[in-house]
Amino acid sequence: MAVATPPAVVRQGRRRASGALEGEVLATLRRAGGPLTPREVQAALAGELTYSTVVTILSRLHGKEVLTRTPRGRAYAYAPLTDEAGLAARRMHKVLDGRPDREVVLTRFADGLTTEDQELLRLVLSEGAPRVR
Repeated sequence: MAVATPPAVVRQGRRRASGALEGEVLATLRRAGGPLTPREVQAALAGELTYSTVVTILSRLHGKEVLTRTPRGRAYAYAPLTDEAGLAARRMHKVLDGRPDREVVLTRFADGLTTEDQELLRLVLSEGAPRVR
């Protein structure tokens, strides 16, 4: 029995990976500077994706706690919870929180850093380093 390939995830004859679609939608929301409905996201993507595909992607990103949503009319309007650096930091926290031995994970992470990144980490952790939120 053949499995049907979902339409609307093909760009110029090539199928895009799910993560790539999520990245495109997230980038569109970041550029917007404010919350967008699925229809507005679809329009900003020049109609490359079907409405239902856009809704699915937005729902998944919301479920991953990457987006916030607020009611707007009969739909939701979505916006990123944080910028790219904040998203990377959230991912790092989730990985760290999922491990039983945080010390080992942090030690191995730090051991794998370049000398420049080790110095940057020391600076960030020092009392006088400015913190970005």
